[in-house]
Amino acid sequence: MDFKQLRYFIAVAEELHFGRAAARLFISQPALSFDIKKLEEQLGVQLLIRNNKSVKLTSAGETLLSESRTLLVQLEQVKRLTLRSSQGLSGRLRIGFVNSMLHRGLPEAIACFQQENPGIEVVLVEMNTAEQAHALQRGQIDLGLVHWGRISPGIASELLMTDPFIACLPESHPLAGSCRLTLSELNNDGFIMFPRASSPHYHDLIVALCVSSGFSPIIRHEARLWQTIITMVGLGMGVALVPQTLADAWPADVRYVEIERPDVRSETHAIYMDGAASQAAKDFLGTLRQCLPGESKVTD
Repeated sequence: MDFKQLRYFIAVAEELHFGRAAARLFISQPALSFDIKKLEEQLGVQLLIRNNKSVKLTSAGETLLSESRTLLVQLEQVKRLTLRSSQGLSGRLRIGFVNSMLHRGLPEAIACFQQENPGIEVVLVEMNTAEQAHALQRGQIDLGLVHWGRISPGIASELLMTDPFIACLPESHPLAGSCRLTLSELNNDGFIMFPRASSPHYHDLIVALCVSSGFSPIIRHEARLWQTIITMVGLGMGVALVPQTLADAWPADVRYVEIERPDVRSETHAIYMDGAASQAAKDFLGTLRQCLPGESKVTD
C-alpha cells in the first residue's frame, strides 16, 4: 500500500463513482479499478461494494477513508516541515551565550524571534567564549554570543555591541560619590576579576588597562560571573571594572563611576561557522540587533 493508492481510494470513496473519480484523477477508469482491486487484495478486505448502478463503502472502507485522510494531511505537514527546515525556517536553533547576554537583550530577542518563527525551537547553552568556539567546530551549537571576536580560522565573527568600562565600587568607598575618576586612583584597592583560565580576554584586558594607567592591579578575589563580581563588590570585598550596560542589571549596594578611558571598551560578538550560517541564525541575529541596548549596539 502506498500514498498513490490511498489518493485513488479517497477519490472513489468521495465520488462513489469510478468514472467521476478517474476523471478527477486524470487517469483511465480501468487503471483506477485495477489499483483499487489491488489495494483490497493487499489489505485482505473488501473496501467497496460495487455493481452496475452504485458504489458503496463497506465498514472497512469507511475506516480506511477516515485514516487515509489523516495520513495524507500528515504527509503534507511532513513535506512542509522538511522544506522549511531546508530553508532554515523550522527545526532547532542552538545558541551558545555568555551570561551577560541575559541582561543585553537576549531574552527579548528570543521572545520576538519565536513569535515570528513558531516552527523553530531555540535552545540556549551557557558557555564561555573558548567553549563556544569549540562547540561550533564540533557542530554542537549553530551560533555563539561571545565577549571577543578573534576566533579560530573557519569561524566568522560579527561585532554586535561595544560598551565602555566603568568602576564598580562599594558604597563605603572614598570615591563612591565621584562623577568620574582616573583608574590610577584605584591602585591600592583589591580587584575582583574573572579567572584567566575561564575568561582570558576580560582578565588580560582589565590587567592591561590598569598597567597602562601606571599600576598592576591587586587581584584580591576571582569569580566567573559579572553578577557574582558585582555582588562581592557590594559586600565590600573589593572593586571591579565592569561593562556599563550591566550597571542597570544590578544597581543595588554598589556605586558606578565613569573612568577616564573611554577608548577601551568591552565587545560582544556573534560567531558562526564561516559560510555555514543557517537562515534561522541570520534571522535571529537581525532580531537580536534590534533588542540590544541602544547606545552600545553596532549598526550595520
